[in-house]
Amino acid sequence: MDLVSILTIAVITLYVAAALAVLSKLFDTTGPNPKVYLALGCMAVVGHSLLLSKNIFFHDNVDFSLINVISLVAFIISFSVTLISIRFKANLILPVVYAFSAILHTVLFFVPENQHLVIDPTKIPLVIHITLALLSYGILVIATLYAFQVSYINYKLKSKNISAVNHLPPLMQVEGQLFAIMFAGIICLMLSQAVGLVFIDSFFAPESVHKTLLSLFALAIYLIIMRGHYKMGWRGNKVLVLSVIATSLLTLSYFGSRFVKEFLLS
Repeated sequence: MDLVSILTIAVITLYVAAALAVLSKLFDTTGPNPKVYLALGCMAVVGHSLLLSKNIFFHDNVDFSLINVISLVAFIISFSVTLISIRFKANLILPVVYAFSAILHTVLFFVPENQHLVIDPTKIPLVIHITLALLSYGILVIATLYAFQVSYINYKLKSKNISAVNHLPPLMQVEGQLFAIMFAGIICLMLSQAVGLVFIDSFFAPESVHKTLLSLFALAIYLIIMRGHYKMGWRGNKVLVLSVIATSLLTLSYFGSRFVKEFLLS
């Protein structure tokens, strides 16, 4: 067994252990022990970054194959949520994030890479466009997870089940973080689209136009959510539903056609 395989197994084990450390105490009145799950989560994220560095740099170029891109997005989400959890409680989000990363690495372990999408790092506008797009996607997925957390806390408070949310952060704090994160994701997405529009000739080419339009539709929905919240007081389930729709459109834009090309038609 080579070093990459050993590291992959270690990362899977750490992510699973971190998720279980949160889940096993999630509904206890005291809540999970942050020292345990954060220590495991941090080690998993470090191992994940080492795997990425081995896979994403390919013969002095950058390999943005679908598997590497998904792994990079998972790293952005895992790293960001772990960082947030050092200061703020995100107990409902962490198990989902860690479990997804564990499942992803399990799939990667049994399904070896068979496609490469090598990009010359000297093509700076393209690299910036892709980097901002992936960063925005990771941030907006986190915002959607926060929307689920807001809805859960709101539901428990309305049903007078206070003990279920004793170990969770206050509703208003989570809601404030949700819209701050969403705003950051929107800015990155707008910058990504602007760079693509100005510097990438194939941005509206027939083979790419569906990706561009889906991304713009998603951006429009996120902007509607922000306006609805600050102008009309939207919150709760309305924000959650629209966030899920926008994130789904963004997922189709970034990964839909590439999944068909690299896996179903390869």
